[in-house]
Amino acid sequence: MKIAVIGTGMVGRALAGRLLELGHDVVIGTRDPGQTLARTEPDFLGNPPFAVWQETHPAVRLAPFAEAGMHGEIIVNATLGEISLQALEAVGAANLAGKVLLDLAMPLDLSEGLPPKLLYANTDSLGERIQRAFPDAHVVKTLNTVFTQVMIDPARVPGKHNIFVAGDDAEAKETAKGILRDFGWPADVIIDLGGIKAARATEMYAQFYFALVGALGGSFDFNIAVVRA
Repeated sequence: MKIAVIGTGMVGRALAGRLLELGHDVVIGTRDPGQTLARTEPDFLGNPPFAVWQETHPAVRLAPFAEAGMHGEIIVNATLGEISLQALEAVGAANLAGKVLLDLAMPLDLSEGLPPKLLYANTDSLGERIQRAFPDAHVVKTLNTVFTQVMIDPARVPGKHNIFVAGDDAEAKETAKGILRDFGWPADVIIDLGGIKAARATEMYAQFYFALVGALGGSFDFNIAVVRA
């Protein structure tokens, strides 16, 4: 399947690399490919520049946002939440129309460091804003409750633990669940929270998530499990 991953950071690279391993035709979208490849400094987390990563993933093509959007039958939003809407506008509404748009982004405000605040919460969410901005796309919020490596390798966390999907289109959610299963999430741990409005809940979980990071001594390799009586 042709998949466009929007965003060249840690999350975008991890998703693109895993999707490539699974046999998909993957393009990563960026605003300016030349500028992205010219960067020589690590990011704020110490990850090497994109050009270093691409040397080991030559089959993943780097393209401008709109070209990536035209390529993808499925679009993955792996941008920083604060720029997601602008990035998707550059991808183009026509290139998103009728397609499943997996939204992994979090609307984090890191202006005061960690733990972050949320740019919007309680009465709105990034997932909803994306769906309103691109009504012809089928937005599914997922994978935003776990750290990058757990997204694509849930076995890093022992035992059964849960992942969530939220979106208004049932068929799009089934597509998302298929990708999750391919990543290694068993079908019985995927919880469908209903419509895209439920993105408010999974995005607000970020506050609890970062509290847990602090309580666990800075570890990101964890998840939660929903246990029913």
